[in-house]
Amino acid sequence: MPTRSSQRWISDGESVKSGIEALGYSGDLQYGDDIIENQVAQLENMITKGVKALVIASIDGESLTAVLEKAHEADIPVIAYDRLIRNSPYVDYYVSFDNYKVGEQMGHILIKGLQLDSATADNPEVIEVFGGSPDDNNAYFFYNGAMDVLKPYFDKNVLVIGSGQQGMDRVGTLRWDGATAQARMDNLLSAYYTGRTIDGVLSPYDGISLGVISSLKGVGYGGAGKPMPIVGGQDAELPSIKSILAGEQYATVFKDTRSLAAATVKMLQAILEGRQPEVNNTTDYENGSMKDGKKYIVPSMLLQSTAIYKENVKSALVDETGYYKAADLGL
Repeated sequence: MPTRSSQRWISDGESVKSGIEALGYSGDLQYGDDIIENQVAQLENMITKGVKALVIASIDGESLTAVLEKAHEADIPVIAYDRLIRNSPYVDYYVSFDNYKVGEQMGHILIKGLQLDSATADNPEVIEVFGGSPDDNNAYFFYNGAMDVLKPYFDKNVLVIGSGQQGMDRVGTLRWDGATAQARMDNLLSAYYTGRTIDGVLSPYDGISLGVISSLKGVGYGGAGKPMPIVGGQDAELPSIKSILAGEQYATVFKDTRSLAAATVKMLQAILEGRQPEVNNTTDYENGSMKDGKKYIVPSMLLQSTAIYKENVKSALVDETGYYKAADLGL
């Protein structure tokens, strides 16, 4: 797993480990703490120890080519977990959510919150765009899904980007870092919003959303006569759910990582028992490498996500899934 700085990765790691141990296997769970060299060293040690399979949520999806070649030479199958590993034909499977659809849901959060279907070109809604980490392949799916959904509104000039900044090369947030996002939002507000109001922010992750909201609150948004802009997010992390209930963050996209872990364990079991794992996508996740003379498309299992608004927090996260207890949310 990439880091312990986000609760979701702690939960993911523990869920996969407990799942495989329930099947009678032992699991070696390690965190790279967002240092690429740490993760490479951990993988090399696991290969040397002779593990039966590797599940990797990469820190940098383009930095594991050499170590995966070593895994292949040792006949160790590799599952890319949530983040696609690129530039290697030795990624046997990929387990994640339908990340383009997640991006579409992020776009629909702004469409709903800003009421874009009734907006007009003479009074357009003004937003800023934040992307995920440029070294994470998922960030591009999120960005493209969201921007494709919003394109008709940009084309009709009922939605504009106040700074004009777009494209992952300009709006990406390295390591998904909330402090980095907050600093960028501070700069945007200072440069483009003196005497002008911002209406919304496209955000791909709850940690980024909270950094953005902190910046907005710092210049008075959320106070009397200055409503908080529509800010979405992703991962349904507890601080953001509390923020949604408090009327600050508008929404998030919930990906039940317990289901992701369960799908991974199911795939591992099939591999270790010599069976063909179930996949549901063999067309979309080309990872930049070649295999058998063709561009390699990683066989994938994609899960579905749910948009969470204040009105469905309890039903979606407590009643239907038990992802949180009502007491966790102060309900």
